[in-house]
Order: sequence, then structure tokens, then C-alpha cells
Amino acid sequence: MTTTNTMTTPTRTHADVREYYGDVLQSSADLKTGACCPAEAMPFALRRMLGDIHPEILARFYGCGSPLPPALEGRTVLDLGCGTGRDAYLLSRLVGPTGRVIGVDMTPEQLTVARRHRDWHAERYGFAASNVEFHEGLIEDLGAIGITDASIDVVVSNCVLNLAPDKARVFAEVFRVLKPGGELYFADVFADRRIPDALRRDPVLLGECLGGALYTEDFRRLMQQVGCADARTVSRAPIPLLDPAIEAAIGFVNFESITVRAFKLALEDRCEDFGQIATYRGTIPDAPHAFVLDDHHTFETGRPLRVCGNTFDMLAATRFGAHFELHGDKARHFGLFDCAPASPTSAPKAAGACC
Repeated sequence: MTTTNTMTTPTRTHADVREYYGDVLQSSADLKTGACCPAEAMPFALRRMLGDIHPEILARFYGCGSPLPPALEGRTVLDLGCGTGRDAYLLSRLVGPTGRVIGVDMTPEQLTVARRHRDWHAERYGFAASNVEFHEGLIEDLGAIGITDASIDVVVSNCVLNLAPDKARVFAEVFRVLKPGGELYFADVFADRRIPDALRRDPVLLGECLGGALYTEDFRRLMQQVGCADARTVSRAPIPLLDPAIEAAIGFVNFESITVRAFKLALEDRCEDFGQIATYRGTIPDAPHAFVLDDHHTFETGRPLRVCGNTFDMLAATRFGAHFELHGDKARHFGLFDCAPASPTSAPKAAGACC
């Protein structure tokens, strides 16, 4: 199953990914693993919007989750590895006619599909013009396609970051282009250990989003390198290996589809207690009764909740601030805050989950 590496690793990886997603995969039925979640795994509010996505785009969707956060009206959203544009067009509707969606992908065949349906979706949504644009390029170099510093409100990605050979550069680019208080919200494949180099170079394992899966602890370290001290897990689900050959090659690794949210904020590396309180107003669209920040923070409408300093800032200093009543400051410190999932798991707090 392995292949000879005749190019530099990044060049070979990009070439293999282009071939796999441009030529080998013709629809989601061609995938050999369960890394891509079915539409039924999406929140209902998003799932009901799929009826307004062009059928050709739906047939060539290869994501592993539903990394589309709420409260996006009027925002500028960047979709890394947009493929044929399913998430970009869902985002188009979520940001509304005053918002903007930028899709980036390096596979010309997929971008061709995405671009030819721009006017179709604008008409479907009742917009005077499309609010979506697509660019061919590498997610490791967003500056090459003109994305400037601090210009993006939210960056999303759906099972694509594992395909990037230089993940550190991708995350550095993400935090460069995010505005202060902006959010990275993505679903991807994570592994419980580092994958041997020979398997990482295998074009099938790479294309199936397994070969390049991030080891959870290495992800935590990458986040620290870009100044993100507290990324949060949103949800997680195990990934089944459905193909016997793939199971035989890499079945010793446990894979999960994980959704992560991380903010461009100056946060502490531990949860500290300042006696702060947050109360959700119930005003986020499609979330009238509760807002889920992560896998251990669900804010019930009208119910005050004690929060750590980091969680307080994730609400107060971001687009979510208008949807909360926030009380307290950091004038008095009470020590560490017990801020962790109720059921500890093997993955670090800096990883996240999807389906």
C-alpha cells in the first residue's frame, strides 16, 4: 500500500491529495472508511437546509462533521478546504446577504463544481448577488490569495487540516487572518498516537484522512505555539475502518472525528476562578433554550452559571457577548476553577469532536 516518495514531502502530499480528491473520488460512495459523517449527524437546523444545496455538490461532499458554529449573521467566514462548496453554501445562508464567505481549496476539479453553482444558490436564497467566492490555493499560504491580517471573523474547516503536510503553518496562518476575538471552528480526524512515516505517506490512507491525522497531544502543542492556550472540545465520535485492507494496515491506531473551537484571545493555560457569572439570554438563532460552548459548558437560557476566567472571556470578548449577561471582573482571584468534562477521556482539553 505504500508508495515511493520521489518528491519533497509537502509537494508529494499535495500531489497525492489533488489526485485522490480530483480523480479517484467521484462521490462520497467511493470512500473506504467512516471518517465522513452522514447528514443525519448534523444538527437539525443545518440538516433542513441541505434541501437548498445543489445535488451535485451534496454528492461530492467528503467532510467528517458539521463545523458550522452559530451567530454568524453579517460575518466574514473563511472555509479552509472548501471542496465542492457544501459548507460554503450553508455558510452563505447563515451569514446572510450582508455577510461574506471565502472558500479555499487546492483541487481544481472540485472548485469547478463549486463555482458553477454560485448564481443558483444566490437565487435559491433570495440574494441579489452571491456572497460566496472561491479561490484555488494552499491553506498553508493564505496570503498568496490575498487574505490579510485580522480580516476574518470565523475560520471553519471540515476534515481538511489532516491533509496539510505543514500543519503548524496552517494554524499560524489561521491565527494571523483571524480578527481579535475571532474563532477557529473545525472538525477533523485525530489519532491516539503518532502515525509511522510509511503510513503517513500512503496515498490511500492520506486521502481517507487517516495518514495525516493529528496526534491529540501534538495538536495541543501546536495550539500553544500559535498562542492558543485553551482550545475546547465540542464533540467527538469514533471512526470505523470499513475496508479490510485499511484495517490491516493501520488498525492499531484509534481514530476519532473531533470538533474543536479556539478563539484568538489572550487566555490562561489553566482555568482560573474569579467569581464570574454568565447567563444566556436565549437569543442565538436556533438555540432558544440553551447554548453549547463545548463538551462541558451548556448554558441554559436564563440560568446563571459560574464560569472560569477563560470561559468568561470566550463569551464576553467574542461575537457571543451580545447574547449573554456577564457579571464580574478579574479584580479578585479564588484559585483554580474546576473546569473539565464530567467524564475524562484520553484526548486533551485542546482537542475536540464532531458528529
